[in-house]
Amino acid sequence: MARVIHFEITADDPERAGRFYQKALGWTVSPYGGPMEYWLAGTGDDSSAGIDGAIMRRTAPGENAVISVSVENLEAAMEAVRKAGGKADGEIDMIPNVGRFTYALDTEGNRIGLLEALAPQG
Repeated sequence: MARVIHFEITADDPERAGRFYQKALGWTVSPYGGPMEYWLAGTGDDSSAGIDGAIMRRTAPGENAVISVSVENLEAAMEAVRKAGGKADGEIDMIPNVGRFTYALDTEGNRIGLLEALAPQG
């Protein structure tokens, strides 16, 4: 079963949205760095239930928030999405120290993230 592990809130102005979530909900928001505007959003500490996420620039009008799920095998998950009526034909990106990632679309056009995490080191 694929569990939700991350969310992404899309915004016209990610920095402004980050200030909102800091003030309204007490989240910690900080820039991730790199070529795209991506702000990490901490929603609590490790002792509380829930997940953390990010705020990123909206790329299309009406774009919704995105959830990402953990999968054991990225190609198998992409095939399952296609067989269920969705679309999973995007590029696979390597996120350093995290794992392999791609976006897919469900049958309603909602974007979801699929993450195959790196094996634990040690």
